[in-house]
Amino acid sequence: MNAMYELTDVRQRYGARDALHIDALSVAPRSIVGVAGPNGSGKSTLLRILAFLERPVSGAVRFDGADVTQAGNGVRRRVTLLTQEPYLLKRSVAGNVGYGLKVRGEAMDEGRIAEALHMVGLAPESFARRPWRELSGGEAQRVALAARLILRPRVLLLDEPTASLDEESAERIKAAAKAAREEWGATVVIVSHDMDWLTSVSDTIVRMREGRLVRSEG
Repeated sequence: MNAMYELTDVRQRYGARDALHIDALSVAPRSIVGVAGPNGSGKSTLLRILAFLERPVSGAVRFDGADVTQAGNGVRRRVTLLTQEPYLLKRSVAGNVGYGLKVRGEAMDEGRIAEALHMVGLAPESFARRPWRELSGGEAQRVALAARLILRPRVLLLDEPTASLDEESAERIKAAAKAAREEWGATVVIVSHDMDWLTSVSDTIVRMREGRLVRSEG
């Protein structure tokens, strides 16, 4: 079975600053991989490369066995990234969750919207019609995650998904990440400073410092 990702000698540079240098990294399909390290260690840069939002200045990126260093939209649609401060549209919860379907030319399926909300622990009958401005921080993060889960991505990338969240929301996000792996075989990569939470959800934890991988556990 092909690795979901294989990175070889991948470098990213911003001006004169070297932001990332990954000699080798392999991510197995259906795995949940945690990424830890101090601020500025390259974690978010790595996620953006895995999401095909940035192209490394050098090195090779393989996705599911294929070289995708210059990935097109078809590959990008198989991967989705939840940023630390996700943006919600000024519309209802259902409108936010189903928006990705609309962008892809699919119908706004109420059943799929309800399923995605259930995955993040939000009752559709209570939340589907609620306006975005009436959500707490934890609820907004869970709605943003539901908007990505509804697309059933091959890879789910989460950047500090529990930052400043209450314990219930953090547990719901953990459960949703595991459900994505179990229900449709998603591979999940999570950046987090919360080591207790990250250890509880991940199969393997990769540690970074100054743009490099320094240790792998699990």
